[in-house]
Amino acid sequence: MPAIDRRQFLQRSGAVLLPAILPVAAMAGQSTKQELPADEPPVNFFGDGADFNPAQYIETLQKANAKEPIRRDFYGQGGAVAALEKKMAEITGKEKAIYMPTGTLANQLAIAELSGANTKVFVQDMSHVYRDEADAAQSVFGKRLMPLGMGQTYFTAAELKDAIDGLKSKEVFASGIGAVSIENPVRRTDGRMVPIDEISKISAYCRENKIPLHMDGARIFMTAAWSGVSVKEYASYFDTVYISLYKYFGTAGGAVLCGNSSLIDKMPHLIKIHGGTVFGNWVNAAMALHRMEGFEGRMKESIQKANIVFEGLNKIKGLKVTTLDGGTNIYAFEIGSGINAGTLQQKLNKDFGIRIPPADKNGKTTLTVNETILYREPAYIIKAFESCVS
Repeated sequence: MPAIDRRQFLQRSGAVLLPAILPVAAMAGQSTKQELPADEPPVNFFGDGADFNPAQYIETLQKANAKEPIRRDFYGQGGAVAALEKKMAEITGKEKAIYMPTGTLANQLAIAELSGANTKVFVQDMSHVYRDEADAAQSVFGKRLMPLGMGQTYFTAAELKDAIDGLKSKEVFASGIGAVSIENPVRRTDGRMVPIDEISKISAYCRENKIPLHMDGARIFMTAAWSGVSVKEYASYFDTVYISLYKYFGTAGGAVLCGNSSLIDKMPHLIKIHGGTVFGNWVNAAMALHRMEGFEGRMKESIQKANIVFEGLNKIKGLKVTTLDGGTNIYAFEIGSGINAGTLQQKLNKDFGIRIPPADKNGKTTLTVNETILYREPAYIIKAFESCVS
């Protein structure tokens, strides 16, 4: 089989260390089975972005440094960190942005500062803030999380209003409404998004009633890609926005919090007293800046390729891919009873460098679209699945 021209993909995407797309012509008249080189990254139908091993990470930074020398920061000040913060402020349309070591710290500090002395914070029942941050709001910041939309992706403006109006009759002492937090998209509901119309209504209600609004936008770039609504438009409805760096920009960690200058200027001290000040953050900041270049274009191409791939998979007997209602980059995938799901998973990985999540006992799992789908042409991926079920 002809060697894969890896540089072709690098030139197209602006990324480094990513393999080139295998030309469809190279498959004509021959089997698609191949033993991939050890350093050839696979197509991953899970996760939100490309994942680099240490050697690839270092080489990626070397490429970025060759293009423009990376400047180090000093305890989060200056260098690549300052450049990243400026870029994120521009993308979100906010006055200022600040690098954070983790998304949890970004969420918690934003909500605590927005709330002031008021203790009640309304959140989605299925949100990361409510389910996955170790009760930090209660145990560290003295906030009482009030879940709405039980078991659902989002709550409505009407539900929020009813909950707030009901406080007078249901509670004896008024402790004050601190803030409202909305995660979008919601990881615990398979990446489903909050409708922009509902966000607009919630935002209008909160502003009318002077209630600060925070967005956990860890994966907001995925919502933007699948909804067609820009990150800036989403951010415009909120006072503060947190965005993850490692979920799809390939960094080893880190986050960014965006908001008005008066709030963001308080964050360095708050980060310090909570033990989050790190001597050097330039490694993650430089990687994020580098990988952000051309990201929107790569996601558009990924969606186009995924549509072709899933249309092809749906023509294979025993396989079914469907979109989720209100979904983003996660799709439902069903494997028929006549197909051994475990064997399919193993063969795809071993013979074709395509990885899918394990299926449950009913043959159901998900396929998550990210830019690794660009590593191969759609025809190659379709043929691989077809070969593994025949």
